[in-house]
Amino acid sequence: MDDQIQQPRLTSLAHGGGCGCKLAPSVLRELLAGQPVAQAFPQLLVGTETADDAAVWQVDDNTCVIATTDFFMPMVDDPRDFGRIAATNAISDIYAMGGRPIMALAILGMPIDKLAPEQIRQILEGGREICAEAGIPVAGGHSIDAPEPIYGLAVIGLCHPSELRRNADARPGDTLILTKGLGVGIYSAAIKKGALDADGLAEMVASTTTLNRVGTDLAKRPDVHAITDVTGFGILGHGLEIARGAGLHLRLRLADLPLLTRAAELAEAGFLTGASTRNWAAYGAEVTLPEGLPAWQRNLLTDPQTSGGLLIACAPEAAGDVLAGIRASGFPLAAIVGRAEAGPAGITVE
Repeated sequence: MDDQIQQPRLTSLAHGGGCGCKLAPSVLRELLAGQPVAQAFPQLLVGTETADDAAVWQVDDNTCVIATTDFFMPMVDDPRDFGRIAATNAISDIYAMGGRPIMALAILGMPIDKLAPEQIRQILEGGREICAEAGIPVAGGHSIDAPEPIYGLAVIGLCHPSELRRNADARPGDTLILTKGLGVGIYSAAIKKGALDADGLAEMVASTTTLNRVGTDLAKRPDVHAITDVTGFGILGHGLEIARGAGLHLRLRLADLPLLTRAAELAEAGFLTGASTRNWAAYGAEVTLPEGLPAWQRNLLTDPQTSGGLLIACAPEAAGDVLAGIRASGFPLAAIVGRAEAGPAGITVE
């Protein structure tokens, strides 16, 4: 008789997974309301006031320190892949600010009575693999016994002040470029129900473990004005952060948004996360959709992306060159998806 204990699926131990675990945007804004503003600390160039991807502290005329943290529960069952996805997602915040990461600290919460030590080691090893790919060490961390598996990183990066890119610095007339396909949350929902095949899983893992390091290079271009990464609030939610921060109106072309191969099919079949519904409830009043748009297509727009792509605002005359450079850097689905224009903060989907 086989005495080996059958280990549970990682996703069965968590009530949610990936960036779909994030608090709804409206809840987050309520919790942060009334927090002290940055004026008391003039060296704090980016704090909580613009819903940006990381905090930024200017050390001197040539150096800014970028600090971020990100962690979540598993969206896949393979421990190594969970570690790789979580690490890629956390490091992305540094790239989205235009920086280069220099080191990371691990954040680990595990139900040690339910997971074998080898599974936990594989999670940590997956995170170390991605950090090694990014050229940084995991220099320490903190762990606790927790009822659900949680893993992520706190990441430190650097940039020159001139290369800092906030989501609030988009300009009227800017072209919008998205670097990765949408649909990660929909794929995650299909995984939970055993409805995603091996090819679909491999596609999702490949996308979510692709480092957004192109952000560091883009920030060296003065014609790239704003960058953010698209994660738990979906393309609409993170587009709205750009719109609110810059005081602009964004127009997104539905037909031009890149999608993972089966995203539309699975969305139409009813696969979605709870976060997608919460996202729309939180910010739907600020979005104008085409009349009669089916609910499944709206769900693609609110779908939470774990380790999603970068949303970039650049000068329109540079858009072709910027897009070509992004695709050459390993983002074949990158596409021009819309534009920014003067007007009330919000989004119109065309």
